[in-house]
Amino acid sequence: MKQAKYHFISGLPRAGSTLLAAILRQNPSFQAGMSSPVGAFVNNIITQVSAGTEFSSQVDNEQRQDLIRGLFDGYYKRDLEKNVIFDTNRMWGARLPLIIDLFPNAKVIACVRNVAWVMDSIERKFRSNPYENTKLFGTNMARSTVYQRCEGLAQHDQLVGFAWSALREAFYGEHAKSLLVIDYDLLTQAPEKVITLLYEFIDQPLFQHDFDHLEYDAPDFDLQLGLPGLHRVKPKIEHTERRTILPPDLFEKYSKMSFWNDPSGTTANVIAPKTNEKENAV
Repeated sequence: MKQAKYHFISGLPRAGSTLLAAILRQNPSFQAGMSSPVGAFVNNIITQVSAGTEFSSQVDNEQRQDLIRGLFDGYYKRDLEKNVIFDTNRMWGARLPLIIDLFPNAKVIACVRNVAWVMDSIERKFRSNPYENTKLFGTNMARSTVYQRCEGLAQHDQLVGFAWSALREAFYGEHAKSLLVIDYDLLTQAPEKVITLLYEFIDQPLFQHDFDHLEYDAPDFDLQLGLPGLHRVKPKIEHTERRTILPPDLFEKYSKMSFWNDPSGTTANVIAPKTNEKENAV
């Protein structure tokens, strides 16, 4: 049976991962989409067979590898005729050793964005429906003001903080050369150039994408979060300037978190505004 190549999409929320998947899925040889449950399945399997559980002595490392590889092939069984499958999950940055052990030639594409604009984008979604208590915040106090909301999101076990921490681990880790960081602004300003670099990075023949006619939406998933339109991709890629709705002190605070703009301490490949030509080459 034909074996598809697995690559991974990760990075920050509201930073273009769904947009990137919408672009890539235009290629009939690719499968890509929004976050899948495979990452959660992997974590659950590892938890069940790790030290301290009743099954740990019954499952050796080779069996663990087979089980986890089987999760991917089982979940994507209907897509295995594709040449390349991209699985999306923000946890993959923290699982690079596992990814490289399972799929030695796999690459991770990490979508990033100035964290202040990530917070701004989430805040806009929250304010767009004032009659809904989104599941992003667990209590009324946690969602009470923009300060509580941003502070909560930035915690290391929450939506933005976890993704940021996982990406930072991958960025400075031993497998960083398998990581390609793509800045959201560049993706929206020059999609053809960025996608061309991505194809070079994953060593696939270039496909002519249509950046004016994209299709992607997940209304049922978004409604259960209380955030309608969260994963809806506009048909045409456009870069738009806007004024932030965050207070100036919050915007300044989170603007300082873009560590990927200085690639001097990493072997990761970076496509971001402040990188030089050498660092952009993949």
